[in-house]
Amino acid sequence: MALLGSIGYSEPSPVLRCERLVLRLPTMADHAAWALLRERSYAFLKPWEPTWPADDLTRAAFRRRLRRYQREVRNETGYPFFVYRQDTSEIVGGLTLSNVRRGVTQSCALGYWIGEPHARHGYMSEAVECVLAFVFRKLGLHRVEAACLPHNEASIALLRRTGFTHEGHARAYLRIDAQWRDHLLFARLAEDPEPPVRPHGQAAAFGDVLKHRL
Repeated sequence: MALLGSIGYSEPSPVLRCERLVLRLPTMADHAAWALLRERSYAFLKPWEPTWPADDLTRAAFRRRLRRYQREVRNETGYPFFVYRQDTSEIVGGLTLSNVRRGVTQSCALGYWIGEPHARHGYMSEAVECVLAFVFRKLGLHRVEAACLPHNEASIALLRRTGFTHEGHARAYLRIDAQWRDHLLFARLAEDPEPPVRPHGQAAAFGDVLKHRL
């Protein structure tokens, strides 16, 4: 990886494509659109996220974020994706694979957010299915874990719809919106059956979403 004026990825970086969406690693050129969507979605996202730093939407903070992302990708411990519509190239949200563990574990954690204007269109369900193909087929991991607040009905439905199984309840698991919150724990395994009905017909493309930008 190299810093070439603006922060980018000098090595081939994953670009995932599904029916309506493109998932790719962010660069500095994405800052303005990302910051605008996050700002417009602040009230919508606030109950489900850690408290934002005061400078969170600034270019300087975004540059620091990208440097952290670069380290994670270089060390193969994390893969951050911004999610875009294929037809308009408009950013709709983000999805992160973090805490990638090898050895006897072969697992990672999944996190995601969707901008308020793009909620309830099935975009994040499609993006999760897309990234699961990357996790199981490209990275060769065995297990993907996800956590959500017990009252986040939309997130619970998304995880169940994309084949995750509820495995437990963790007390005071994450500090969300300035408070330690209980979370429901979910996981999906590589050998778990595919969901019986997958949104927008992407089942046929499960093995074909792995594209790479050179």
